[in-house]
Amino acid sequence: MALLENGYTNGGTNGVAFPTDTALANVRFSDIPSAIDIPASTFDSEVEISLEELPDDPTELCTLLDNEKAAKNFWVIIALAYAKQNQIDHAIEILNRGLASLDQGVIKEKLGLLGWICWLYLLKARQAPRIAPDGQLYSEVKTKDFYLQSATTALNEAGRLNPAFPPLFLARGVLSVLRASLQPPAKTIRPGAVDTSERVESLRQALKCFDESSKAFGGRNVMATLGRARALYMLGRYSEALESYQEVLVKMPNLKDPDPRIGLGCCLWQLDFKEQAKTAWTRALALNPNSKVANILLGVYYLFESSRYPTSDPAFGSLYKTAMTQYTQRAFKLDKEYPITCAMFGGFFLLRKTFSTVEALARKAIELTDVNAIASDGWYLLARKEHFEGEPPRASEYYNKSDQARGGADKGYLPAKFGAVQMQVKMQDLDGAKFRLDKVIQQTKNPESMTLLGALYAEEVFAAQSSGSKEDKSAETKKAISLLESVLATWKDEKKRILPDESVLLYLARLYEGAQPDKSMQCLQQVEKMQLSQVPDEDRPEDVEDEEAMTNLLRETLAPQLLNNMGCFLYQAEKIEQARSMLQTALNACVKSREKEDGTDTDALVTTISYNLARTYEAAGLQDEAKKVYEGLLERHSDYTEANARLTYLALRDSPTAEGPKKMAKLYEADSTNLEVRSLFGWYLSKSKRRVANIAEDHEQRHYKHTLLGHDKHDRYALTGMGNIYLLSARDMRRDTDSDKERRRKIYEKAVEFFDKALQLDPKNAYAAQGVAIALVDDKKDFANAVQIFSKIRDTLRDASVYLNLGHVYAELRQFTKSIENYETALSKDRQRDAQILACLGRVWLLKGKQETNLVAMKTALDYAERALSVAPEQIHLEFNMAFVQNQIALLVMALPETQRTAQDVQDAADGLDKAIETFSKIAKAKNPPYPRGALEQRANMGKNTISRQLERTLQSQKEYEEKNATKLQHAREVREAEMKRREAERRKKEEAEMERKRQIAEDRLRMVEEAQQLAEQRVAEERAREEAELMTDTETGDKVKRKKKTAAGGKRKKKDADDSRKSRDRSSEADSDVGDSDAGEEPAPRKRRRLERRSTAKSNKYKSSEIVVESESEEGGEEGEVAGAAGSPAEERDEEMRDVEEEDEDTLVQRRRKKIHRVIDEDEEEEEEEEEEEGGAAEAGGAASTPAAPEAGDEDDDLFNEKSSDEQEKLNSNEDAEMKDKDNEDEE
Repeated sequence: MALLENGYTNGGTNGVAFPTDTALANVRFSDIPSAIDIPASTFDSEVEISLEELPDDPTELCTLLDNEKAAKNFWVIIALAYAKQNQIDHAIEILNRGLASLDQGVIKEKLGLLGWICWLYLLKARQAPRIAPDGQLYSEVKTKDFYLQSATTALNEAGRLNPAFPPLFLARGVLSVLRASLQPPAKTIRPGAVDTSERVESLRQALKCFDESSKAFGGRNVMATLGRARALYMLGRYSEALESYQEVLVKMPNLKDPDPRIGLGCCLWQLDFKEQAKTAWTRALALNPNSKVANILLGVYYLFESSRYPTSDPAFGSLYKTAMTQYTQRAFKLDKEYPITCAMFGGFFLLRKTFSTVEALARKAIELTDVNAIASDGWYLLARKEHFEGEPPRASEYYNKSDQARGGADKGYLPAKFGAVQMQVKMQDLDGAKFRLDKVIQQTKNPESMTLLGALYAEEVFAAQSSGSKEDKSAETKKAISLLESVLATWKDEKKRILPDESVLLYLARLYEGAQPDKSMQCLQQVEKMQLSQVPDEDRPEDVEDEEAMTNLLRETLAPQLLNNMGCFLYQAEKIEQARSMLQTALNACVKSREKEDGTDTDALVTTISYNLARTYEAAGLQDEAKKVYEGLLERHSDYTEANARLTYLALRDSPTAEGPKKMAKLYEADSTNLEVRSLFGWYLSKSKRRVANIAEDHEQRHYKHTLLGHDKHDRYALTGMGNIYLLSARDMRRDTDSDKERRRKIYEKAVEFFDKALQLDPKNAYAAQGVAIALVDDKKDFANAVQIFSKIRDTLRDASVYLNLGHVYAELRQFTKSIENYETALSKDRQRDAQILACLGRVWLLKGKQETNLVAMKTALDYAERALSVAPEQIHLEFNMAFVQNQIALLVMALPETQRTAQDVQDAADGLDKAIETFSKIAKAKNPPYPRGALEQRANMGKNTISRQLERTLQSQKEYEEKNATKLQHAREVREAEMKRREAERRKKEEAEMERKRQIAEDRLRMVEEAQQLAEQRVAEERAREEAELMTDTETGDKVKRKKKTAAGGKRKKKDADDSRKSRDRSSEADSDVGDSDAGEEPAPRKRRRLERRSTAKSNKYKSSEIVVESESEEGGEEGEVAGAAGSPAEERDEEMRDVEEEDEDTLVQRRRKKIHRVIDEDEEEEEEEEEEEGGAAEAGGAASTPAAPEAGDEDDDLFNEKSSDEQEKLNSNEDAEMKDKDNEDEE
């Protein structure tokens, strides 16, 4: 018997194999006849009532049934006929009249009527609105709750009559399920706690009722099983619900109303088996094409699939069209009041912005559904409609209702929560929005929620920055970066298919730009890549093959703002060429943007980008190009102060004494209230002023004070400038007495106060921090902390002043190498003609030279002093520096040993000293000498009277030393050259002797080869003569043949010899065949065979290598090779072994003989073998004529020169075997 499938023999899955023409018809109310006959009590007749054309008022029918005392079934049939025509209220009225007409004692009939009343109330509850329609009072509308209360009353009354009546269990279960559907979802409970909410308790009661119903009917009540599956589904126990639906499907595979496949698919959907759910619903639709439920659920499936693709993907359009037109529209045509269909269709009309239709459909979904999730969807549609129409309060209300319909709090509906947060943001309730988003993100890492919360934190940071607030926003910055980076991580998950959002990258770029500009640049590059991928094909150039050129052309189609920001980051990273190229591309993008006429203010963009481009020209040293750009900007915008300020700065750098000051004065007069202009003027004053002893008379100090008092007391540049002025003033103060030191300390404290104020306004002000470090060095001599501060500043501020100060500190720490490195770096920062840095380099090289007594370092110091003086020849202190270095060189040269200096060095030092003496005298006569006149005159006199004379004596002694040293050096050089020549001659002799030895060895080898060849030829000749001597004339043919050997007497010996002969022949044949193959095509050389011997004293050897016959021409030691080969033959032991075996078993003996290794034949037995051949000649004469003689060991006529076919060889072997057996038999006889 075949296995039962779904309860039927050979049945298909889900009832595929069953006929569907009658089974698929609507069976609900199918048992109601078209007419009914009611027996009359007064006449012996019946009253026929049509059940298809029922009166609108059933009162007459009820009176008739009451008067005729009709049985219960007549009341029920008529009531169901009304229910069939959807007149359920009349049906309930008829049943109530019938219940009243029954006698008090008829309990069973009353139970039946009460059961029907209950079921009709439940049916009415499914059709009634969930809440009062909009605009109607709740008291005027009979809602689902009203009918459920009525059903509960009917059930309670039936329960009083008979609580154990089986049909009541099913009704109670359905009532509990419908009551639970109206109750709000349970709140989230603690892990391990028991949910005791009203909804869960109702569902548990429903499960109990369904189990009792199923038990009462012996497990045959499939409706109870369906109810149990529904309750389990609502409890979230989807696996158990799936098993119950499968049980129903197995018991009734053709059941379609209700269809268990619908529930089965819903369980699979919740278990994340979307494709299997689709299969179940497709089957349900195949069984009932008019199933509105199957249609709408398939629409849900295709709508979900479309959500996994971006709207630009063709797959999205295809799937969305299938969902809406093929399934949702079909379901809507089947039932325009079906809640889930209304909800889905409402979403479609929302996208089309048909808001009136959206509201109508959403209201239907809310009012008619008995599923909380569908009510939530309805409220969500209303909320989005209000959102689109710009009504945040009402939209927020509807979003909250949508969330509450699904449980709210930790559960709820995530899109509704997100929409409510959006409304809070729109109504400026930012704290409430952030709090709610935090709770959402704790429950689920939703990318949209993380993006919005990250954006809120980022906007808070940006607002604080723009307002100049002192509040610390580092925590908000970290939160924003963390959230947005988490969103970036979700993009890498291919399963989620989340499209990258440019706004996330732009927020991150702005958050990173201060602390991590490299990451900011990476974000902008990702945005660029995304925008390049979206460039339409018609905008892509066709004839460009170079990838870099293609990229540059495509960049011109991007937003100019993006390209400008990327250029700025490249400029900050000192990638000047790339920055210039990017900004040029941004200008081209502005031109294309202007052609598109997209409303962008291209003039403002062109102005800003052009200014940035000019800055890149400056950084690249292209001052003329930068000036042209600035002048072009001023022609278009004459009030562009920043461009005018840069032109003035360039003029000050190029002409600090002529054209620069004029431009500076003109700019200051034109816009003296501009803080940028005032800052530039302060910088100009600091570079051009003369130092004064009284700080109150300093023009730069007056300027900064005027800026702080009259324009902006929080101007950071002015505060930093004031600090620098006090620093310089304190450095130049006297420190002879304690009071001088105290005044100096207070000036340093004043400087630090200004720096501290600037740092309070801007904690990242590197110049102010640098001033604090300088004060630490000058006042406290705290070099260690100063180095740490300068090092941190160097990482953020790549300015020459940072490296200059580091050079100062390292010089004080006597780390001259590091000091020089930092000075050189400062000099390379566009300050090649900075006299101060050049003077500092001269000073540190001077200190290095004095410490190491290094004349080269001293000369380097002099070179830097000369360069500094050439840059600023009017600076008298630079002249002093140069003279001082010359003086120090003279002192150093005198102190150096004679071996570390030359006469030229001494002469140069003397010349430099003369110049230094003149310079000291000149400076002493100046109006404002940098040092006291007496000290300068004293230096000049010491150089003239003392050092100069000492140098003369030093020069004389150095010349004498060099002359003596030159003679010694010449003699040593000649001795060394003679020694080198002697060694070269010895080396040449050794090489010649070695070559002669090698030549002699080569001649000896050649002679030995010739002798070996002659010996080989002699042996070949001897072998040929021996072979000719062994030939004899055949009496029959007259040809020359080999002499035959006589065989030895004895049967055993014959067998052994025959066997040995055969094996020797085989071995010889193989060896000769190899030789023949290798020498094919050449004339064979004469060969010489060696006689094989058997030594009785040979030991047994298991290796065949000792038994191989070696040809004589392959060995050099002829007879010695023969003896060596024969010595290893194990013949004697083999003979003894063969005799023992023959006595035991003849058959085994023959077999073992065939497996023995090849024998060797002893020359001493040659005569015996010839005699045996003569005695056995007569016996073999008969076979000699037809069978060729087998070649024997040692015979020259082998297979190499007398080849046989494989068949002949096999025949020969078989004859030899037969001959050996005959000889064995003879031996035994």
